[in-house]
Amino acid sequence: MRHLLALALAVLVATPALAQDKPAAKAPTAVMTLENGGVITFEFFPADAPKHVENFLKLAREGFYDGQRFHRVEPGFVVQIGDPQSKTLPMNAPGMGTGGPGYTIKAEFNKRPFERGVLGMARKNDPDSAGSQIYIMLGAASHLNGQYTAFGRVVSGMDVVDKIKVGDRVKSLKVN
Repeated sequence: MRHLLALALAVLVATPALAQDKPAAKAPTAVMTLENGGVITFEFFPADAPKHVENFLKLAREGFYDGQRFHRVEPGFVVQIGDPQSKTLPMNAPGMGTGGPGYTIKAEFNKRPFERGVLGMARKNDPDSAGSQIYIMLGAASHLNGQYTAFGRVVSGMDVVDKIKVGDRVKSLKVN
């Protein structure tokens, strides 16, 4: 009996130490290719916004963003995409920038600051109204911190992001 207790105690003590030796899971990534040839690589924050990352990757795998156009460009602030209407409607059509996937997800506000290159989820006034519209930060915007969900960042291609204009089209968005 004494040996069983000693063995059980040894397992309890050793298990956390073994778990610490596991390498950290690699953050998921995706590559957006624009029709003009530009390439942007994203890395995601699943520990900070798991449902947003899951939702975005699901939509990307389904081809949701392929063929969409950037419908909003605010110099020094953001470029935005994610309205499926942008595939076919003129950029100045009423309602451009209001479309989504047909459902919404709950906010996952976190401590990630909205700085240049961060990927955020656009929403309406309701914090739980996000769906598919995303924006890439062109500069820091601390007023968004804790008010919107940051769920990724650009790891390469920020020079491409800086050149995006309203109407630029996504050729493909592939999850790695």
